[in-house]
Amino acid sequence: MESIEVKAEISGSIWKVLVSEGEQVTAGDTLLIIESMKMEIPVEAPQDGIVEHLHVKETDTIEEEQVLVSIKY
Repeated sequence: MESIEVKAEISGSIWKVLVSEGEQVTAGDTLLIIESMKMEIPVEAPQDGIVEHLHVKETDTIEEEQVLVSIKY
């Protein structure tokens, strides 16, 4: 199996994590929500797979292009 890294498109903080490691996800599923400039920005799975690793947790401060989640497919 190969992995894909889901990266942040904007800096901010992790408001809510909606998946856990080992969970099956489908393309378009919301993985987590970033809060930035008082806006909530959903981060979606780019393709079907299994959450291999969560690189962040709720309340973490993140930077643009930071790896958030690894998904095996």
